[in-house]
Amino acid sequence: MTDTNTERAGMPTDVSIITTYRCQMRCKMCDIWDHPTRKKDEITAKELEILPKFKFANITGGEPFVRSDLEDIIEVMYTKADRIVISTSGWHTKKIIQMAERFPDIGIRVSIEGLPIMNDELRGREGGFDRGLRTLMSLKEMGIKDIGFGQTVSNKNSHDLLPLYELSRSLGMEFATASFHNSFYFHRGDNVVTNKDEVIANFSELIERLMKENKPKSWFRAFFNLGLINYIKENPRMLPCEAGTANFFIEPYGDVYPCNGLEERYWKESMGNIRECSSFEELWFSGQAENVRAKVRTCPKNCWMVGTAAPVMKKYIKHPLKWVVKNKVKSLLGKPICTDTVPTCSVGQDPLQGDLRGGDTLPIKENTINVSSINNMPEKERLDIIEEIEQENL
Repeated sequence: MTDTNTERAGMPTDVSIITTYRCQMRCKMCDIWDHPTRKKDEITAKELEILPKFKFANITGGEPFVRSDLEDIIEVMYTKADRIVISTSGWHTKKIIQMAERFPDIGIRVSIEGLPIMNDELRGREGGFDRGLRTLMSLKEMGIKDIGFGQTVSNKNSHDLLPLYELSRSLGMEFATASFHNSFYFHRGDNVVTNKDEVIANFSELIERLMKENKPKSWFRAFFNLGLINYIKENPRMLPCEAGTANFFIEPYGDVYPCNGLEERYWKESMGNIRECSSFEELWFSGQAENVRAKVRTCPKNCWMVGTAAPVMKKYIKHPLKWVVKNKVKSLLGKPICTDTVPTCSVGQDPLQGDLRGGDTLPIKENTINVSSINNMPEKERLDIIEEIEQENL
């Protein structure tokens, strides 16, 4: 029997496009805003025409809506993807409404990190919660269906996890979760959950509530949240990471990465650049891309993010399905769902993947990527870009 993890890659089904590193927010768990891109250096809608067809495309940043040509990017991506979701702070209400008027099938996910006080503290903008929620309510009034918000759970905000979930239910909106991670993308090496018992308890209660719903989608979200508990416990992933096979990320300079969770203290390597190839297939099936996939198979990180978890949950559906059926029966019988024991689904993955080896070989300070220095951006120019964004969003 052929090991599915070493077969030649097929074409990807999912893509995440990081349109910019510019951002008006000042999130405590993410320093993208402090490492902005030049407008003239960011990938263009025309350059994205090289991409193949996808089932799903996520448009993210930074803040995508700081780009004046975002609608051009979406127009191109609607020729490429069956479904598009934009991840945003919700700060730019007018621009978001205009986008939805032109593309009524667009998905919008607003990042909300807690109830008003906590959200605004963590996202570094007073009024951020109100703007985000008002944006969502405006979209709902327009009849936009694919809307919701997501919370990145950290040490400070897990007590708001359940209230936000209940808010999403009362509004009839999607609710997504994550736990904060370290990576070149976030420019952080100190995002570590320290109050694990409290955070895990809140995720466990969320799982209980999700399993009581009547929607199968919620039951599989419960399984995803179990994966977050497993990640916080620093265990290997429940399902393997196959980043760079079914999914990939494009960063603003055109480089293609298997995921956005890479750290130089472990490893970080591009699969190629869409600006330097004559076709996407040339990049995707290159020796360099295969080398990166080989590194993914033994990657020591145990990340559990929706971009890399969702594809393997679908691919190896029998494993999440088994857990869902077993625990839905428990829920119907009024029995508690055990989150102390997390299943590890063996599908032929390398035992080295997710074992967290070698992560402390470099000091955290040396582990962050300075995008400005990589792209020869003078310090004054970097500060001027940050100030320009600040002034635009007063």
